[in-house]
Amino acid sequence: MEPALRPFIEPQSPPLQSSGFIGWLRASFFSSWFNTLVTLALLWVIYQVGGFVINWGIINANWVGDSAKSCPNIDGACWAFITERWRLFVYGLYPKELYWRVNVFYLLGALTIIAFVFSFGPITRKLRLTMFIGFPVAAYIFLVGGVFDLKHISPENFGGLLLTLVIATVGIFGSIPLGLILALGRTSDLKVISKVCTYFIEFWRGVPHIAVIVMFVALLPIFIPDGNKIDIVVRAFIAFAAFNSAYMAEVFRGGLQSIPSGQFEASKAIGLSYWKMMGYIILPQAIRNSVPALVNTCISIFKETTIVLLIGFSDFLGIIQLSLEDPKWLGPPHIFSSAYVFAAIIYFTFTYGMSKYSLRLENRSNVAQ
Repeated sequence: MEPALRPFIEPQSPPLQSSGFIGWLRASFFSSWFNTLVTLALLWVIYQVGGFVINWGIINANWVGDSAKSCPNIDGACWAFITERWRLFVYGLYPKELYWRVNVFYLLGALTIIAFVFSFGPITRKLRLTMFIGFPVAAYIFLVGGVFDLKHISPENFGGLLLTLVIATVGIFGSIPLGLILALGRTSDLKVISKVCTYFIEFWRGVPHIAVIVMFVALLPIFIPDGNKIDIVVRAFIAFAAFNSAYMAEVFRGGLQSIPSGQFEASKAIGLSYWKMMGYIILPQAIRNSVPALVNTCISIFKETTIVLLIGFSDFLGIIQLSLEDPKWLGPPHIFSSAYVFAAIIYFTFTYGMSKYSLRLENRSNVAQ
């Protein structure tokens, strides 16, 4: 006797509470009574903080004006201070008739970022290498001049965001290759090179950053013949690159130590020379493993540019402080708070962009693995 066939049941869609947007909300924020309580508490905090920010930064803000009298509402931000002095913040002390050269620098910087963020097919690697090498050279030509009939501008005329970006660029682009060389030297089998690189790294890591800046700015002319001919800002650039190269070296050394010893042994077994082994096998893996710490160090370099305030340079934060000392803008405290909030937004924008790019590199590396 054949068993009775069960009637065919049409598939049913899952309950609304476990799928779609409502299901996502329930799983992400209201999966338990404790998570529900935390979600409601955070929503209340976001509502309070968000309401204050909107009222202070937008609704009650003062947007246009040329003095502290333009910001009578102390319950709102004084963005008039920013809109009236934005050129000074962006271009610093650079001659006004040559602003176009600074704009070219910003444009080249943006193109360099685009080259590293996006992929352009087979030419991607060559394009990135070209921009990595060519951007500093082109930036020097346009900003300093003295060649191709471009008027020479002393780096002492830099200031504002321009000086901050230039110092950060020199610090990053200068410390990465130097740090990589120091890391290779410290891990070298040749004891003389290893010891020299080790002492160099430990010396710069053991000295406060401000002491390094002062030493290069004030004492470099004493130890180097004709040192006075080196521009004071250039000395600060050298100090940033030398100081941060020690930290970059430790970042790369950590990446080198993360490579299994079998990789070295296999490279030697197939007859690769030291430089071919490093160039084709070891360094690509080590640099990939060093990405989080590398970007973290770059972020630190960018934020540490404010230290030049202590030796009288007017970087982005320094220009803001000097502008606040203008008698026209002496007034209620909300002018000062608005200026420093604006500075915080600018610094956060750049550092957050670096961190997102770091995450992108990490995800790309994980996919490659």
